Amino acid sequence: MSETLVDRYDALLIDLDGTVYRGKEVVPGAADEIAKARAKGLGIRYVTNNASRSPQAVADHLVELGFDTSIDEVSTSAQAGAAMLADRLPKRSTVLVLGTKALQAEVLKRGLTPTDTAEGAVAVLQGLSMDLGWRELAEAAVAIRGGALWVACNVDATLPTERGLLPGNGALVEALKAATEQEPLVAGKPATPLLQQAAKELGAHRPLVIGDRLDTDILGAVNAGMDSLLVLTGVSTEQEAQALPEELRPTYVGADLSVLHRLP
Repeated sequence: MSETLVDRYDALLIDLDGTVYRGKEVVPGAADEIAKARAKGLGIRYVTNNASRSPQAVADHLVELGFDTSIDEVSTSAQAGAAMLADRLPKRSTVLVLGTKALQAEVLKRGLTPTDTAEGAVAVLQGLSMDLGWRELAEAAVAIRGGALWVACNVDATLPTERGLLPGNGALVEALKAATEQEPLVAGKPATPLLQQAAKELGAHRPLVIGDRLDTDILGAVNAGMDSLLVLTGVSTEQEAQALPEELRPTYVGADLSVLHRLP
């Protein structure tokens, strides 16, 4: 039997929006292609820069859309960010959390203590929340200027919505950078911690990163030293990929996830 693309790898690290669904619509055939890869024994992990939803909420959403998955197949930048802090701080350290309750929960799971004030905070973990305001940013600025370790779950400048592109976590990270003259560590793509953590948890030695964005998914794979597949179901185009320097291009380009089960 001829080798197909998935036969070269032991795990798939798959982006969500633009790759398996677009807004509220499933990318046609995505669920079936991923199910076929799982049946071949590949590890499956959905990796998302979205730090506002819990892994369970992400898994539930995928199930509602027709994907056969569970919380064990979800990795978020919130998890990666909390893990970065846990690796660097003593247990029960106080962390100022800019984000949702889902982000606070990840901090607690790592044995750290979330707070919403600068007082006593030795670190700041920043993820997107639609309710984040000036007062919360001001507390974070005080903590960061006071020497707190700063980790951003992601630096996506925009957030795609039904109303168009709105400010993403990266836009608010930029506000704190301007206010503190500091740079955060970053957990999500195109930084490497999210992808590396997902691969490690799967025990993968030959993971393939799949996504629709050159600036996050594919660049993240390049930075992590992993092969990548750009699917043309979301943001980036094949022409944009070809215009990049060779070392920054995706390993493969395909119209959609069906390319996984074809000859490379």
